Amino acid sequence: MTTPAPIERPLLEPCLAPFPDEAVTLPAVAYLSGEVLAWERRHFLEGSWFCLGRSGELASPGDQRAAAVGDDGVLLVRGQDGRLRGFFNTCRHRAHELLACGGAPTNENVVRCPYHRWVYDLDGTFRGGPGLASQPGFDRSDPGHSLVEARVEEWHGWVFVNVSGDAAPLRDHVGTVDALLAPRRPGEMFVGASHAYELAANWKTIVENYHECYHCTEIHPELCSISSPGSGEDYEPTGTVVGGSMTLLPHAETMSLDGKSLGVPFEGLSESAAREVYYLELFPNLLLSIHPDYVMTHRLEPIEPGRTKVECAWLFPPAAKERVDFDPSYAADFWDVTNRQDWAACEAVQRGMKGRGFRQSRFSDQEKCVHKAMAMVARGYLEGSVEPVRSTADVSGGNP
Repeated sequence: MTTPAPIERPLLEPCLAPFPDEAVTLPAVAYLSGEVLAWERRHFLEGSWFCLGRSGELASPGDQRAAAVGDDGVLLVRGQDGRLRGFFNTCRHRAHELLACGGAPTNENVVRCPYHRWVYDLDGTFRGGPGLASQPGFDRSDPGHSLVEARVEEWHGWVFVNVSGDAAPLRDHVGTVDALLAPRRPGEMFVGASHAYELAANWKTIVENYHECYHCTEIHPELCSISSPGSGEDYEPTGTVVGGSMTLLPHAETMSLDGKSLGVPFEGLSESAAREVYYLELFPNLLLSIHPDYVMTHRLEPIEPGRTKVECAWLFPPAAKERVDFDPSYAADFWDVTNRQDWAACEAVQRGMKGRGFRQSRFSDQEKCVHKAMAMVARGYLEGSVEPVRSTADVSGGNP
């Protein structure tokens, strides 16, 4: 049985109308209501595949860290067998957290509760606790004492968790975007730079801003000197992906302040692919920006209806390290400037939504991907979840 979001149906149905002639934006309550965010945590964050970042920080047996997912907590543990497992971050004794969510990774040969020292193997099996071996009637071999496993998968070096356990398989969730990314071998990439931001804006406002360059000539002079706002085309993937591309101007090698790259292009790209930058949303919380020589990600964590944490990372192919003058700041500095321009706009939109003058509005024909993203959310509000699109659509050429 589905549980629709606490938003009046007549406010959502117009969002699903034909674009651009009839469709309208989401209502203000979707961005301002704590009740709506609580529903999103349960149905969008916990009920889908939530990205927890890169798995490279948990590369060795015994590496472990805990992260919040919606209103739940998940403990990630790299086992002796090399497998990354997830467990609910709750000791089976009296429910103490095993590790603090959001803390730095640690390494131990066991999982140990800091409250009463109950201990578990890296595969979650209960090992023991003080005095339990001699306690009459306590069966240490009872599997009911072991940690409760959470559904965790690795995909090209990113970690995803489905807390509810009932989302479609991750391969369906990512759909054909896998064919776009796989030739670039993102699992082998290294993080050259990262920035953390906290915005006074709803998480969906950030996503919607990401999906259009209708605003670019007004607030992004640096970006417009490298890539034409009217270039590129919408990407038609399967899965829970929305996005499109933009084309570099003739003088530019990549997105940087001067258009030059201090990295190494991905191998095997066609001439046209080497001129394209893809901007893709993998619902609910990962934005993938695929450049000719690096991949930038934004990982979103909603905090409050009007506050979102954003972790931005720049990933480069291993060959970049071999370049004598390699410096990841050529990419990070450009996008830090652009990000901050976007963040100011997103925060202004959030403030405007609170005013009495806000009304649901029509779209420009340059906001097709914004409409797709909003329609995906509106349909999820009505149906209780966002389900992956399954079709015969594919990425042409295998290595665009």
